[in-house]
Amino acid sequence: MSFLDLARRRQSDRGFTQRAVERETIERCLEAARMAPSACNSQPWFFVVIDEGELREQVALCARDLVMNHFVTSAPVIVALVSEAPTLIPRLAGHWKDKPYYLMDVGIAAEHFCLAAADEGLGSCLIGWFDEKRVKKLLGVPRRRRVVLLIAVGYPADERIRGKSRKAIDEVRSYNTYRA
Repeated sequence: MSFLDLARRRQSDRGFTQRAVERETIERCLEAARMAPSACNSQPWFFVVIDEGELREQVALCARDLVMNHFVTSAPVIVALVSEAPTLIPRLAGHWKDKPYYLMDVGIAAEHFCLAAADEGLGSCLIGWFDEKRVKKLLGVPRRRRVVLLIAVGYPADERIRGKSRKAIDEVRSYNTYRA
């Protein structure tokens, strides 16, 4: 499929079948994420794939509360994205320009993963609302690292591609000046 078709297909799936996701499939998604660009090629990411039953359930419960993320317990795989310490130049530039380049880099890698997952017929959902402290403890993530995102991954319970409600292109772009 074309890239635009893939971008239209990728959505946040919030329900999964219990069909196991083969590690080879996850590896292809990780390879796509690994190829993501990053500031000064710093590659400030590490992926922890959680596919063992009890641990996966414990991590899922870190993202689920009374209001948010009830679906995550149905995901057969959860991927934790850990931000690694950026190399010196992006770290200094980020501080100087007040822009956390490493977070942008991790976000790009996460979306590469999710686009590859969609291409593989998997559903995914990026999760930012979770108990990071507990996830770090469960996964043995060092104190000086951050778990920036979780990605719920699996075969979608509903295979329909939902219509997307997006602003019209004229509302989100201009040429040569802001909001001409």
